[in-house]
Amino acid sequence: MRSRLFWRRSAAAAGTYSSAVLGFLGTVVAAHVFSTHTFGLFAIVIAAAGLFQILLDLTMEEALIKFGFRYVTREDWGRLRRLFTSAIAVKLTGGVLAAGVLAALAPAADAFFNKEGLTTPFLIVALLPLVQSTENVGGVAINLHGRYDIRSLFLCLSMALRLTAIAVAAPHGLTATVAAIVAAQLFATAAVDTAGWIAYRRFPQHAAVPLGEDRRAVISFVGQSTAATAVVSLTMPLAILVLGRVASTAQVAWFRAALSPQQAFAVLSSPARMILLTEQTRAWERGTRSAVFAGIRRYMTLGAVLVAVLLPPLLVFTPTIVRILFSEKNLGAVDATRLVIVAGALRLVYGWTKSLPVSIGRPSLRIWTHGLEMLVLVPLAGILGAKWGATGAAGAVLASSVAFCVYWTFLYLRIRREPEPAAQPVEPVAA
Repeated sequence: MRSRLFWRRSAAAAGTYSSAVLGFLGTVVAAHVFSTHTFGLFAIVIAAAGLFQILLDLTMEEALIKFGFRYVTREDWGRLRRLFTSAIAVKLTGGVLAAGVLAALAPAADAFFNKEGLTTPFLIVALLPLVQSTENVGGVAINLHGRYDIRSLFLCLSMALRLTAIAVAAPHGLTATVAAIVAAQLFATAAVDTAGWIAYRRFPQHAAVPLGEDRRAVISFVGQSTAATAVVSLTMPLAILVLGRVASTAQVAWFRAALSPQQAFAVLSSPARMILLTEQTRAWERGTRSAVFAGIRRYMTLGAVLVAVLLPPLLVFTPTIVRILFSEKNLGAVDATRLVIVAGALRLVYGWTKSLPVSIGRPSLRIWTHGLEMLVLVPLAGILGAKWGATGAAGAVLASSVAFCVYWTFLYLRIRREPEPAAQPVEPVAA
């Protein structure tokens, strides 16, 4: 049993790290092939797609994980079926709405950003939220079997397809690249949804039944998760778009390049976070609360050791790293990259904060903590970015990360002092 668990965790780590490398290579290829100006436009288009997808989508995935494990544990297959059918309908609706809004805004994109050449890419990228809408639902069905290793392999496939799309289409311009990314995402979503359907069919098949007394709890959980995800995911696209309003396209390109280390640190911890989400949710539902806190302590210890080893050489060799990865034309990103590296290191140590609120049924915690992060980052990105460009925006990233970690330290200590887990699956927590 331990051997099988070890291999699953190892495969999950390998698949997730591979997907990270492939996703990062996509940014590297775009930075090398595109001019600095075009790379800045590319960052604006992708950020806008993510922004409206988040604004108009409901986050059903976390409720699927939390209540899905509950229904699997209770063998309540009728409610599990209702949960999944509702999730698919909600995700498709959100994708359609996001696509419609992006398409409607496309004609005004050039005027809003004071840039040229954004209208057609905006029209094409409008399809991205729709084709991506159900991918995570299929992934949850896989995770409910404890097969986060298989889910990570599909993440790898998705990034491989996106890298291929950028590598093939980037020499043909921004519009061709955006179209290729949309096509790659369509294939990736189809693959994950097919595997998710097979995984779901392995559960006993019963007719859907109403959620009953769980309905209010599920709706509350989805509402809080959606608000939390919106705050989390909107923060960086908003910072990029704000910088795009107050600074040149070159500064946007350098800021986008500088954000790569933060993404790398996040991905470095993602296998552990995927495992924590699955195993700690199961442990919390079974009442073994001490196992959840022990896992967090182990995670933070290992994260701190890893940061102590990696941070000094990364800061020393930042100019070389930027030159190799993003070419001489993007050396203006060096100072910004150093600031983001420090911020990313902090966030790696606190990576468990992404899974804990879901595991304990308190997604509202993410609203408060990431809300504080947004309130610090977005205004500062505009103020500092107008004066110092990419470096100023990166300083805003560091300041917001410090505020986030301090607030989470306070919340974690408060949760530890609580004598028992909440009786209800969802318990709003005041800030």
